[in-house]
Amino acid sequence: MTKYNKIVLASLVFALATSGLAQEAATADNDSLYQGLRAVGAGLALGLGAVGTGIAQARIGSSLVGAVAEDPSKAGSLLLYFLIPETLVIFGFLALFILR
Repeated sequence: MTKYNKIVLASLVFALATSGLAQEAATADNDSLYQGLRAVGAGLALGLGAVGTGIAQARIGSSLVGAVAEDPSKAGSLLLYFLIPETLVIFGFLALFILR
């Protein structure tokens, strides 16, 4: 682990610890807490799905370009493999709307 990664990890831990240890007012509604947690869950569902799609399409795309360079007639059938990871973002959007 590099020095930069350790600094980023430590700052993330401190940021999450301070928000986790903060106390709410004694008369706070639990409904507002649940709304906030639902918003965080929806954001994580969409964001992590998009990151996973980006990583998958980067690797598949480079392989696709190499395969099409060798045999251009396979471009149509190989394009399907490039589009399959996009369903992760669609599922993320679905989770976003279900959690709202």
